[in-house]
Amino acid sequence: MARRSEFFLLPLLLLAVVFLAAAGVHGRLVSRLLASDGEPLASDGIDRSGSAPLLQLPGNGKSLRLVGAEECEQTYGFLPCTTTVFGNLFLVLAYGFLMFKAATYLSAGSELLLEILGPGIVGGLFLPILGALPDALLILVSGLSGSKETAQSQVLIGMGLLAGSTVMLLTLLWGSCIIVGKCDISENLTSVDSQDTKGFSLSGSGVSTDVQTSYAARIMAISVLPFIIVQLPRIFKFPSGQRLTVLISLIVAAALVLSYCLYQVFQPWIQRRRLAFAKHKHLISGILRHAQMHTFGRLLNDDGTPNDSAIKKLFHKIDLDSNGQVSRAELRALVIGIEFEEVDLDSDDAVEKLMQDFDRSGNDGIEEEEFVEGISKWLNEAKRTVGPSRVYSKDFINDFHMKTRDEHNMLIDRSDEVVESIDNPTWTCFVALLLLLLGTVIAAIVADPLVDAVHNFSLATSIPSFFISFIAMPLATNSSEAVTAIIFARRKKQRTSSLTFSEIYGGVTMNNTLCLAVFLALVYLRHLTWDFSSEVLVILLVCVVMGLFTSFRTTFPLWTCFVAFSLYPLSLVIVYVLDYIFGWS
Repeated sequence: MARRSEFFLLPLLLLAVVFLAAAGVHGRLVSRLLASDGEPLASDGIDRSGSAPLLQLPGNGKSLRLVGAEECEQTYGFLPCTTTVFGNLFLVLAYGFLMFKAATYLSAGSELLLEILGPGIVGGLFLPILGALPDALLILVSGLSGSKETAQSQVLIGMGLLAGSTVMLLTLLWGSCIIVGKCDISENLTSVDSQDTKGFSLSGSGVSTDVQTSYAARIMAISVLPFIIVQLPRIFKFPSGQRLTVLISLIVAAALVLSYCLYQVFQPWIQRRRLAFAKHKHLISGILRHAQMHTFGRLLNDDGTPNDSAIKKLFHKIDLDSNGQVSRAELRALVIGIEFEEVDLDSDDAVEKLMQDFDRSGNDGIEEEEFVEGISKWLNEAKRTVGPSRVYSKDFINDFHMKTRDEHNMLIDRSDEVVESIDNPTWTCFVALLLLLLGTVIAAIVADPLVDAVHNFSLATSIPSFFISFIAMPLATNSSEAVTAIIFARRKKQRTSSLTFSEIYGGVTMNNTLCLAVFLALVYLRHLTWDFSSEVLVILLVCVVMGLFTSFRTTFPLWTCFVAFSLYPLSLVIVYVLDYIFGWS
């Protein structure tokens, strides 16, 4: 209980320290106004009465008039402000830590709520939005307050956060998870759970995920569509259509958010259907293996076609009363007599499925011709499952059985993971709601002063605000998810690796849809200029490269982490070159 109290009180205590430490701070912001000829005026930050002295700028032959500085404006009228470099750095770190705690509370509350309510509407609709809430709030406040000119300047912080968060997740975090989660890669090009004997072999060790994780990567790749749409006026040189394309991109981004959330909502139904299908396939494989072991001759001829003679012998063996028809009771005896290992099959449900597959006449019994036809269909399905190279092997049926068992176990593990018993659901629900409320309140309060602190630090250091927000702010909003992802990856199992990378792709998808929708709404409603071509290019580059890279493969050798790592500095270089050398912005 003491640790839980510290968990809640730590950010509140830090917020109080911030207030007290800077309660008496007074500072000035350096004004950057324009002269009549359009040149920037400079000031040393000192307010002098009378005629202002002149200041000669380096590299510029014009004499400029000093402009009286403004006092810094306190956020909400009471939060501290400063104009010094170290003062703003302290505020960025303090508010950044509070935003980190808000993100941590939202993440912890979401997980607790998901354990209680399951993945339905709450898990699919609200929790992904809550996970993206800190980023969305920071983007919102970056362009919400102040004049249009101030919003145009500060909204670059929101774009920096949007780009930095996406790039960090797909480069630094993705590559780190490959390193900490690496296992030995076997001859069949899949990683061996919990076996890491090859050290840092670039091709001999790595990570494997399930095929569903690649589906999540494809969804992530599709989510870049609004970025492409909003850039069309720049690509085809029709600037008059920029405002319309911003609106279209906003609608598309909102539609993608809704579609993605609905996909999450209906995912449990898909999962249960796939689990039932896996059980059915395992039933088929078990019966075929039993038939292979207890009949005279192989079930397949040398040319790979079904052996009708062996199948008929199996039919007569199952037909205990020799009446030429297999009844439900005889099917139940067959199912009960087969060893299905750890797979829990309901015998009545299994008999019903067998009758549906075999009883074409609908007379509640299976004749010999129907049995031969049904087993032949199963054998053809088994051939498709194991592949043509294994059809002529002696272990063909056993391979099929092992494959269906592994497929079932993968799904049943997820089902067990979704539905867990909670000892005290009422108290757990209360704690979850309290965490969500606390995280939301802290994020809402801290977002605006954090953006102001980043903006003031940028002015004080002459570092572009985009690069500060690109590098620093994602650490505040995504650190808790990053730590959780690395902890999961360190378990060195395919199942946990699949969950880890699915969460990464899901986070990027929400950035590309929900957070972008908030940003586009700001640009459209406040009539801001869309001038973010280099930033959008970086997001597209990283998302497309990593999306294509991860959508069509499930095993990632260790060398792939260096591909991901290299994209991070490359992104910064691209933005700098395009904006400050080629003058894109």
